[in-house]
Amino acid sequence: MLPDDAAEGMYGDDSPAAAFATTPGNSALTLIRCSGRGAIETFSSVFARPAGAKKITDIPGNSVVHGWIVLNGSEKIDEVLVSVFRAPKSYTGEDSLDICCHGGLSAGKAVMDALKHAGFRGALPGEFTFRAFMNGKLDLTRCESVMEIVRARTDTSRRRAVSRLGGFLETEINEIKKMLVEILSGAEICLDYSEDEISPGDEDGGLSGQDTALQAFQRLKKLSASWQLERIYQEGITAVIAGRPNAGKSSLFNAMLKEERSIVTEAPGTTRDWIEAWVSVQGIPVRLIDTAGLRESADSAEKMGVERSRKLLLEADIVLYLIDGENGVTDEDRIFCAECAGNLLVVWNKADIAPAPLNTAAFPERQLQAIKPVITSAKTGSGLEELYGAIVSAVQDRLPDIPGDCAIALGTERQKNLVDTACRALEEALSLAGNDEPLDLIAPLLREAVNALGEITGEVSTADILEDMFSRFCVGK
Repeated sequence: MLPDDAAEGMYGDDSPAAAFATTPGNSALTLIRCSGRGAIETFSSVFARPAGAKKITDIPGNSVVHGWIVLNGSEKIDEVLVSVFRAPKSYTGEDSLDICCHGGLSAGKAVMDALKHAGFRGALPGEFTFRAFMNGKLDLTRCESVMEIVRARTDTSRRRAVSRLGGFLETEINEIKKMLVEILSGAEICLDYSEDEISPGDEDGGLSGQDTALQAFQRLKKLSASWQLERIYQEGITAVIAGRPNAGKSSLFNAMLKEERSIVTEAPGTTRDWIEAWVSVQGIPVRLIDTAGLRESADSAEKMGVERSRKLLLEADIVLYLIDGENGVTDEDRIFCAECAGNLLVVWNKADIAPAPLNTAAFPERQLQAIKPVITSAKTGSGLEELYGAIVSAVQDRLPDIPGDCAIALGTERQKNLVDTACRALEEALSLAGNDEPLDLIAPLLREAVNALGEITGEVSTADILEDMFSRFCVGK
C-alpha cells in the first residue's frame, strides 16, 4: 500500500522515509522499513527502551533491540523489535531501521502514523532500492532482480532471479564492455595520434581487436537469445484445456492443481464458463484454464461458455485437447485436431477404464506427425508426469534459437533492448571493419555499444529513465 504522503518525496531525496515492507493484514508480524539521513535520530523521538538500557542512538549497526513505539513520550503504541543498520552497511547504504511490530491492520497503521509524526515521510515505490543503487550497493541488473524475486511464480523463476541478484549478469556485462572499451581505446588513440590504419593483429600474435569484437558480439547474441526463455519463466504461458463435454477436462484441471477447484459431475455441460489458476510445470509458470465442453447447445448459458472457450483457444500458447477414452475418437475430435492452428497437445484421458488403442489411425495424420498423444487418467493421476514433460517440450520447440548452456540470462525487457542495441552497433562496426572502412566510422559504433552496456548496469543513466524504472517497483522495496 502506498503511504498517503508518498508524493511529498522525490527520487534522489535522502530525507528519512518509511514504508511497509510487508502487507498489513492477518499475520503474526508486520515489518516497516525506515531509511535516510538522520533516520536513527528521527526515530529516537518515538522509541522508548527500559530504564537503564542504551538509547537507540547509541546502538551499533547490525543489532536488534527491544522497546516500545510511543507518542508524546508516554503513550505506548506497540511493543516492537528494531533492527539497526548503520551506513554504509545497510541495504540502502544509509542509516536504516527495520521495525518488527505486531500484525494486523491497526498495529501497523498506528506505528506508521507515529513515524510520520516523528518526521518520516512515505517512501516512493522502489525508493529503498533506488537509494541502494545511488549509493553503490547494487547495480541496475541486481536492482531489477529484487522485483523479479518478489514476482517469481515458481522456484525455478526465483532461483534464476537470485543468480542475477548475486551479480552473475552484471559480471558478464562488465566483461563484455571491458573487451569493447579496450578496442575503442586503441581506435581513439589511433585516430588522435596517428594517420596509420590499425593492424588487424598485434605483433605478439594475440587476438586482434576485430577478433575480440567478434567474441563480444557472439556473447551478446547469446544473452539476447536467453530472454526468450527467461520471459517464459517470469511471465508464464497459457494452457487451455479443451474437448467435448464429459471428456474429463475439469478432472484434469483439478489433478494438475492438486485441489478441487472445478465442479466435476457425470452430467455433460457442467462447466458453463472458464476457470483459471496458476500451476508450476517443471519450473515453468502455467496459467491453466478449464473451459466449457465444445458442442452445439440450445442452452443460452452453455452456448455463451462455448463461445468464450473458443476465444480462449485463439489466445492460448498451448491447447490440451482431451479425447474421451470411454467414447473414443469422434468426428468432432478429428475436425478440431485438423483445424486447430495453435500449439496442440492431444491427450487421451480415462486410460484407467479405456486404454488407448494401439492403432492411432483415427487421429489426423498431421497431428500424429507433430505430436504424439499423451495417455493419462485424470482420475488416478497416471500419465501426468508425461503430460508435464510434453508441455515443456512444446515450449522448448517454440524457442529453437536458445543456446543449451544459457546459465547467465537477461532478466528484463529493458536489458534485452539494450543488448540488442549493442549487438546492432557492433555488427555494423564489424561489417565496416571487414570492408576496411576508416576508423572514424567504426569508433562511434563501438562507443554506442559501450554506452548501451553501461546503461544496462546503470553506469550510464539519466534521471528520467531511473525514475520510470523504479516507479514500477512495489512500495517497501
